[in-house]
Amino acid sequence: MSHDLAVARAATLQPIAAIAEKIGIPAEALDPHGKYIAKFDGDFLAGLKGRPDGKLVLVTAINPTPAGEGKTTTTIGLGDGLNRIGKRAVIALREPSLGPVFGVKGGATGGGRAQVLPMEAINLHFTGDFHAITSAHNLLAALVDNHVYWGNSLGIDIRRIVWRRVMDMNDRALRATTVGLGGVTNGFAREDGFDITVASEVMACFCLADDLADLEARLSRIVVAYTRAKKPVTAGDLNAAGAMTALLKDAIKPNIVQTIEGSPALIHGGPFANIAHGCNSVIATKAALKLGDYVVTEAGFGADLGAEKFFNIKCRKAGLKPSASVIVATVRALKMNGGVAKADLARENLEALRQGLVNLGRHVVNVRSFGIPVVVAINHFTSDTEAEHALIARICAEQFGVEAIQCRHWAEGGKGAELLAEKVVALCEAGTAHFAPTYPDDLGLADKIRAVATRIYGAADVVISAKAAADLAAFEAAGFGKLPVCMAKTQYSFSADPTLLGAPSGHVVPVREVRLSAGAGFVVAICGEIMTMPGLPRLPAAEAIHVNPDGEIEGLF
Repeated sequence: MSHDLAVARAATLQPIAAIAEKIGIPAEALDPHGKYIAKFDGDFLAGLKGRPDGKLVLVTAINPTPAGEGKTTTTIGLGDGLNRIGKRAVIALREPSLGPVFGVKGGATGGGRAQVLPMEAINLHFTGDFHAITSAHNLLAALVDNHVYWGNSLGIDIRRIVWRRVMDMNDRALRATTVGLGGVTNGFAREDGFDITVASEVMACFCLADDLADLEARLSRIVVAYTRAKKPVTAGDLNAAGAMTALLKDAIKPNIVQTIEGSPALIHGGPFANIAHGCNSVIATKAALKLGDYVVTEAGFGADLGAEKFFNIKCRKAGLKPSASVIVATVRALKMNGGVAKADLARENLEALRQGLVNLGRHVVNVRSFGIPVVVAINHFTSDTEAEHALIARICAEQFGVEAIQCRHWAEGGKGAELLAEKVVALCEAGTAHFAPTYPDDLGLADKIRAVATRIYGAADVVISAKAAADLAAFEAAGFGKLPVCMAKTQYSFSADPTLLGAPSGHVVPVREVRLSAGAGFVVAICGEIMTMPGLPRLPAAEAIHVNPDGEIEGLF
């Protein structure tokens, strides 16, 4: 049994009503899913609107490496740390996708003493939200083909159906498929394909909606196809939004669970940040801001993806104003950015660490460019040396103008993050945050893509394929030019090349395809070789997951 699993199993959980009571959610507002998980209802949420907001803190990170960064672990540790120093803190996280659970990560609920529980339930089916989103998405896909089969009164050009199907699993064989084979009764044969559920526009609508009515309005605006005259056909045109909303009626209620130390955590929604906008639901975040004095949330992968989209999409659309940001780094990951092989990361290597720190430095500059004050959290690993931590702290102070705090929440829980919590409180209370996005709404779509690539990625320029450029022009002509852009790019590098580590400059970002997400309210730019349906690795985590003779799930860590 892994250390993380042993810690999770040894924890004594409180009844979920007791956790909810800590932040003022009455038992009658809860919809329990067992003893330790609950949703809370829309009437209670509506009653929160007059309350003042707490301080919003974003936890982001350097670019991920196989060495690990621990962003979720740090988010949980910081929430526990804030509660330990007497603040009323709520944690707001995304739900794990089954894709990485059975693919690379094998679980996404933190680690060590900084975990959200019950771990097995959260990592697997949880409250069924992702299943509901998958069903709503695929209902729309079925209605598109059904409309064509029964006469096609809207004049859909089957060559221009853009609504693919989804499933919450990594399955590269489904990236490109053919549907409608088998004769007249099975419809019209056409090319199709699958994305992973977390890349679905339904997921994005779900996570950006303010309430159920707003969700239905967003769903109705989803463009599913075009006519031969290139006129868009929407879910609203197919009368699909009502039934889709019915499938999502319960899923849209936020989920509440707890950390090992009993801190409340709202876990709701879960788009990936490398192919979607990478943030938990607006509903859960806004609820947390009414329920806590401090809300600690995270955005997926490194700050070039998750934080950029958190600021440029979520905060812009939802009117959120963050007070501070934490950038998580590890000695191991920084050394890997400095050229050290994974097998050699346990050895002290100050020169490689110095070289790898340029990756952290660029993320600090980027987050500050949004007007948000920053602190660096050094997530401590047992192989770290004091000399390595001292070097990080010195370069952060002298070259990046930021404080770096050593954090031991993995080993010590909230106690190991108290110093980080105190620094975050000081940044928030100083009131120096003046949030501003990277680009204005009125900038052209191609120029928005270029702004992100040059200002955030350090690129010299972007190269937009002829088809993508024509599509962007068509989107603008149809009135979608003021939407923000959602960059689909490798998480491993500031460039579109996953092997280019550190802080590359002067590279060119290739945009091969763009997709309109009219319901979510953004345009997706697909860069390089990034896929919206991931594949499993050579050795999937699924191969180590099993149920032991006592009925307990093993292998999720």
